[in-house]
Amino acid sequence: MNNQAEKLRAFLESQQVEFRLLPHQSPTVSIEETAKQRNVCPSQMVKSMVLRDMSNRYALACTAGDTQIDPKKVRAILNWRRMTCVATEQLYDITGYAVGTITPLLLKNPMPIIFDESLSTCSEVTISSGSPMAGIAININDLEYLAKPIWAKIKKADQ
Repeated sequence: MNNQAEKLRAFLESQQVEFRLLPHQSPTVSIEETAKQRNVCPSQMVKSMVLRDMSNRYALACTAGDTQIDPKKVRAILNWRRMTCVATEQLYDITGYAVGTITPLLLKNPMPIIFDESLSTCSEVTISSGSPMAGIAININDLEYLAKPIWAKIKKADQ
């Protein structure tokens, strides 16, 4: 595990939150592949997307792994101007996490975190550990307590 993953693990332990480490056999590139290695359904996975508005403000939008985020809905929730996805090469500097390992905890820079209501359908969800070689299973109520998100409908309408 890398340094970010160790920090996240230590943070969860310091908060006395129960969690399970879900090791991967190899790094993954898709939600489906990751879910298979973690032995969970894609709907139990927290998919995170970093968005930027025209004033260079950032937000982290999170939804179930089998849905997609609608940036227009995130913009409306925050009452910000047009929002776009942050360029891949900027993610680490903004979040402290590499592509594919972003989690709604211990972000390098403070930003609003928005959870789609689809995440509330599972009592346990999986987030990235900060490492491409493992995920973390955590109770959704504990994740909500730690991340302090805004709950809203931000997934695309056709899902």
